[in-house]
Amino acid sequence: MRKIALLFVLFALGFSSCKRELTTSTYFVLPEEGSTLKQGHDLNLKLSAETGSFDSVRYLLDTTYLGTKIDTSSFRSKTDSLSLGIKVITARVFKNGEFKETTTNIVLLPAKDPVNYSFEVLHTFPHDTSSYTQGLEFHEGNFYESAGGNATDGIGISSLRKVEPTTGKVLKSLDMPENVFAEGLTLVDDKLIQLTWQNRIGIVYEKDSFKKVKEFPYQSSPEGWGLCFDGKRLYKSDGTNRIYFLNKDTYQEEGYIEVYDQNGAVNELNELEWIDGQLYANVYQKDRIVIIDPQTGAVVGDVNMSGLLPAKDHFENTDVLNGIAWDANGKRLFVTGKKWNTLFQIKLVEKK
Repeated sequence: MRKIALLFVLFALGFSSCKRELTTSTYFVLPEEGSTLKQGHDLNLKLSAETGSFDSVRYLLDTTYLGTKIDTSSFRSKTDSLSLGIKVITARVFKNGEFKETTTNIVLLPAKDPVNYSFEVLHTFPHDTSSYTQGLEFHEGNFYESAGGNATDGIGISSLRKVEPTTGKVLKSLDMPENVFAEGLTLVDDKLIQLTWQNRIGIVYEKDSFKKVKEFPYQSSPEGWGLCFDGKRLYKSDGTNRIYFLNKDTYQEEGYIEVYDQNGAVNELNELEWIDGQLYANVYQKDRIVIIDPQTGAVVGDVNMSGLLPAKDHFENTDVLNGIAWDANGKRLFVTGKKWNTLFQIKLVEKK
């Protein structure tokens, strides 16, 4: 019995020793999970581990191999060429040919803070207060407007409109089916492309007649919010911080960017407009327009639109800022809001 007891004690000690080795705490000291880092700054990685508890460590960023260390000294990696957003960092800790993983993550932010702007009102134009403005385009002296709403929301029926700027008169209008909630709008050649909110389709019309040409389905982006065109491809927002690239002929998604400023992801991106090589976007429910680098998703400009609509023009149904249009020939910038009585021509003023 004494021999059996001794063997049991030795086995227990051996098992305890193995268990301690298997559960040795190995974790990231740097970077802290969820911390932020500006693009261009070195990513500093450091593990906490007992000496001799591993043979080597391989570091990966998302799925890209960064390098290998044989100790717990700091490992540095460049971030200049990385895209913005959440990055998962993995350490594969090897021992006797096998490995275990530990992970952390960071949010990579733009290298520079955005330029801050206010605005100056240059001209005002009347705007139809029945229009729950979702998309706004300027072309050959007229506005084209997508107005949202459906039979159940109390806003009114959605419509596609051609509007005379000086009077606000609706020159042509097409009402949508009662179950359709219209959203963003843009012009490609002689076609108007209009998004719907949760119907998961876009609609193509002949510009002059408003005759429907076709519909197209959404892919990864579940909703339609804003839409614009740069002459080569379409950009589509869906209420998140993503802006999707769409083929101008097939309307298929061909990638996306994620939008970040110095504080993190910029969500609820709504109406879009392409202006001199940059994306302008309303941020839903805020008096804010952000100017976005279309290559990286970095917010390069931040426009405070507070106070644009005078207090005397806020009525019971007056809703949020939404609607950006650009006159490329005249270099004029127009903005309005949902059920606003005024459409404004403004210029941006950089804050010093």
